[in-house]
Amino acid sequence: MKKKKIVVIGAGAAGLMAAGEAAECGAEVILLEKMKKSGRKICISGKGRCNITNSAPVSDFINHFGENGRFLRQPFSRFFAPELTSFFADKGLPVTLERGGRYFPTSGKAPDILKTFLRWLEKLAIDIRNNSAVTGISRNGKLLTIHISGKKNISCDAAILTTGGASYPATGSTGDGYALAEFLGHTVVPVRPALVPLEIQGGLHPQLAGLELRNVEVRLIVNGKQKEKQFGELHFIKTGISGPVILTLSGEAVDSLREGEKVELAIDLKPALNRQKLDARLIRDFEKRYKEPFAKVLRGILPAQLIPFCLEQTAIPATTEVGNIAKKERKRLLQWLKEVKLEISGHRPFKEAIVTAGGIQLKEINPRTMESKICPGLYLAGELLDLNGDTGGYNLQAAFSTGWLAGHSAAQNSPEEN
Repeated sequence: MKKKKIVVIGAGAAGLMAAGEAAECGAEVILLEKMKKSGRKICISGKGRCNITNSAPVSDFINHFGENGRFLRQPFSRFFAPELTSFFADKGLPVTLERGGRYFPTSGKAPDILKTFLRWLEKLAIDIRNNSAVTGISRNGKLLTIHISGKKNISCDAAILTTGGASYPATGSTGDGYALAEFLGHTVVPVRPALVPLEIQGGLHPQLAGLELRNVEVRLIVNGKQKEKQFGELHFIKTGISGPVILTLSGEAVDSLREGEKVELAIDLKPALNRQKLDARLIRDFEKRYKEPFAKVLRGILPAQLIPFCLEQTAIPATTEVGNIAKKERKRLLQWLKEVKLEISGHRPFKEAIVTAGGIQLKEINPRTMESKICPGLYLAGELLDLNGDTGGYNLQAAFSTGWLAGHSAAQNSPEEN
């Protein structure tokens, strides 16, 4: 019996998984990648360590993708975190569970993920063609024709589109797949950066660059109303503010900025203490050290880098003996510690975004197979879809799951099966 011929377009996380699974199911697979090397984004993810998935149960996992997360219920029912960790273990790459339910390769090296995939694909005799930029997909009867820049076209029984989003364009994710899918009749929900650092109105206070704060609570306020709240770690960077908490809040912030709304962050530096308890602590410190200057006493309350910003914001002179600080000034400090307000003026570009929001509209894809409802024989997976989750391994698991299902379905379904 003649093997089904499948072309996978894009050798990122979803594409590598799709190609391997399609070959495991007996298909002849060609994997096209426009860059010189495959899987470049995998190698830089998780600061070079690659957080592949999370230990959260399915229902919680799906919640990390917002309203569109429901689409993932079918792909996750077929291939989820237990299957993924077993997959890597079976291929000789053990993984380790770390804080926050995050799984990493035990070696701590993201390139080991890519090496594992490439060994698997080589064993399956998959034809990997780098430097092969796809310029179009067209239908020729029951077959699809893949048009490649400067090279001979390829006819195939099915194609799997896994070109990624528009984030980290240096890795090859430049949004090419959106135009390919649109030409075939698909709708693209407007794309924008997600999990991206935010910019502060007026720029960053010069003393704050490089400061990392842990165990803080951050509220996202849009037009004066709280939208979201997160607890954890944030980082001040030269261009603004980042870190896990900020990246999680950035999706809502970016969308609100696009609507022309006023976006603010309110940072509670002492979330473990309510206002009454924190005020009592300030009173004790001031009474005990009443002869000491305010700036010196602040060293027991705040990181050194944050003190100049505090002095500026509270307008309390650094040399004032704390015994001479008036009640209204202490209350001003208390308010600042519980609610440092930062107005957000913008966000960093796609090249600094971890993932892309927006993409191919999900209602045009069959979640049981990942096949297009518009173009039979075309399958879509990974970041190209209108799916984006929080940090913590959620997005890579979605890419692996949708890629696996697309590869499995493409190899087993006939193009007219829908």
